[in-house]
Amino acid sequence: MLSRRFYARPTVLVAVDLLGKVLLHRTAQGTAAGRIVETEAYLASDPVSHSTRGKTERTKIIWGKPGFTYVYLNYGMYHCLNIVAEKAEIPGCVLIRALEPDTTGIPLMQERRNTTDLHSLTSGPGKLTQALNITTAQNGADVTQGDLTILDGQSDFEVVVTSRIGISKAERAPLRFFMKDSPFASHTNRCKRFFVGATEKVKEAFVNGMLESYNMQQPATKTRYGERK
Repeated sequence: MLSRRFYARPTVLVAVDLLGKVLLHRTAQGTAAGRIVETEAYLASDPVSHSTRGKTERTKIIWGKPGFTYVYLNYGMYHCLNIVAEKAEIPGCVLIRALEPDTTGIPLMQERRNTTDLHSLTSGPGKLTQALNITTAQNGADVTQGDLTILDGQSDFEVVVTSRIGISKAERAPLRFFMKDSPFASHTNRCKRFFVGATEKVKEAFVNGMLESYNMQQPATKTRYGERK
């Protein structure tokens, strides 16, 4: 399992480093898992983040300790799994957008999704939560321990940086990340591409100011990503 320190970092860096890691959920029905191939970062300064209207009973977990889940029902239809990043009181989270199904639990995931097509089994935020049986019952789960967790994985791949999907503000911010050439990433051709490179090169680009040119709602600053003032 990944330590809490892994998540207590700038949201963008956590979003990039979660690629290649393995999301696993143990339930009474069995264990299902998949390799994370696509993520999106939502920052403290983000006009489309659920934290933008302040702390509420629903969203207070985003201000809490890193390494916990924020699960919500989207449009009353499907669940979205987010992992809280940053230090406590800095609202930042990472949306898990797509997985590559692991051999662990594929028949169980196919049964839950009512499909045998591996490429569509977990290639979207609502698909993967259905396949792994993640609902609001898992909201607030500690992924550094317990039945819903994230394990270390591979890192020898290139990362594609694009704009995010299905939002009406900050549309061009380069905050979506997926593993290059992964057939399990969702909508790989729908968004503007900004950068392609190895994991460390992508993180270096952000540390050196990549996001500053796509400031979302205020003048560019030189603060640490996810802690913009």
